[in-house]
Amino acid sequence: MTEHDVHPAGRTDRAADRAADRAADRAVDRAADRADEVGPPPGAGVPQVSAEPLDPEAGLATAEYAIATIAAVGFAGLLIVVLQSDTVRGLLEGIVGQALTV
Repeated sequence: MTEHDVHPAGRTDRAADRAADRAADRAVDRAADRADEVGPPPGAGVPQVSAEPLDPEAGLATAEYAIATIAAVGFAGLLIVVLQSDTVRGLLEGIVGQALTV
């Protein structure tokens, strides 16, 4: 054994490692004991049951948003096609040109 193998408190590195392991084990045991004392929160693991019947219209708002979004995407696609046509492009350039010359 060399002088580098001795812990400052006089123990070897292996003895220090074992002591650290025991201290860590005790800390884990204490934490587990505290968790057992506290227990799970009230109602944990118990399914929530409602006495009211399910609403037959539940989820309709989400479906309406989905349909409106699809319609908006379709309208945006149509608008892009129309705005890229030569006729509409000429009209828009004329309007912008008149606005800049005033």
